[in-house]
Amino acid sequence: MASTETSAVEDGGVTKGGAGDGGGDLAGLEAGLDALETTDRAGRPAFRKTFMEKIFPPIVAVALVLVVWQVLVWAEVTDSYKLPAPSAVWDEVQDAWLQGTLLEYIWTSVSRGLLGFLMALAIGTPLGLLVARVKFVRAAIGPILSGLQSLPSVAWVPPAVLWLGLNDSMMYAVILLGAVPSIANGLVSGVDQVPPLFLRAGRTMGATGLRGTWHIVVPAALPGYLAGLKQGWAFSWRSLMAAEIIASSPDLGVGLGQLLENGRTANSMPMVFLAILLILIVGIAIDLLIFSPLERWVLRSRGLLVKS
Repeated sequence: MASTETSAVEDGGVTKGGAGDGGGDLAGLEAGLDALETTDRAGRPAFRKTFMEKIFPPIVAVALVLVVWQVLVWAEVTDSYKLPAPSAVWDEVQDAWLQGTLLEYIWTSVSRGLLGFLMALAIGTPLGLLVARVKFVRAAIGPILSGLQSLPSVAWVPPAVLWLGLNDSMMYAVILLGAVPSIANGLVSGVDQVPPLFLRAGRTMGATGLRGTWHIVVPAALPGYLAGLKQGWAFSWRSLMAAEIIASSPDLGVGLGQLLENGRTANSMPMVFLAILLILIVGIAIDLLIFSPLERWVLRSRGLLVKS
């Protein structure tokens, strides 16, 4: 009798559980849909959140710098011709804008820098692959590339002027000598960090020679290659500024480096500060507009960065 009652209870529990499973599935489906909607909303963050996380902190940092700068001017820590007020630098910006020369200064240097960097990219990439994949070439050229990378870019300006004269070719030569070793060494470092398993798997699937380099080596070496590109751009920009400061000619126009030198010659600290700020702004803009998106794409493609 007890056994029969127990069996009935168990049967009733199973039957009720089966009904409950259907209700649970429906509840789970609803919860899943709600989660998808929440994820979709989270994928489009509100402007206020974006502003507070990405825009507001740099604004605060710039404001603090301006406040400290103005306080130092009021405290007269040095002569006014050595440390101009922010308003004096702003007046210099307005004058350059009204004269129509501000954008010209920027474009002269940015166009040279980007074109020189693209040329360095076209030379440094195959050179880096060659050094990374051919042992004899690495033994012969690898130490030279490392030495050239450690050589200050400004050292190339005098010989470039003597070889090529005061023209754009001299500027591009200095950029190439400064950027190519960094790009090549970055790619070599990236290739060296490719797991051997990837190479063996590629050879097993028939990816050898140029096909293996293009489909296996280059994608796997992207993080190191990208680091080399960022460093190559930094060397390109520094090399260009050094060349523009040292070499001046009416045929070369006035870039940011030449603007800096003109400020020194005229003993105009507002002009010097204007040139420094423009050089800094261009460097930050190139990093934010080009290299940061590339870096996020590479990290996201490897599952190392969650898209928010």
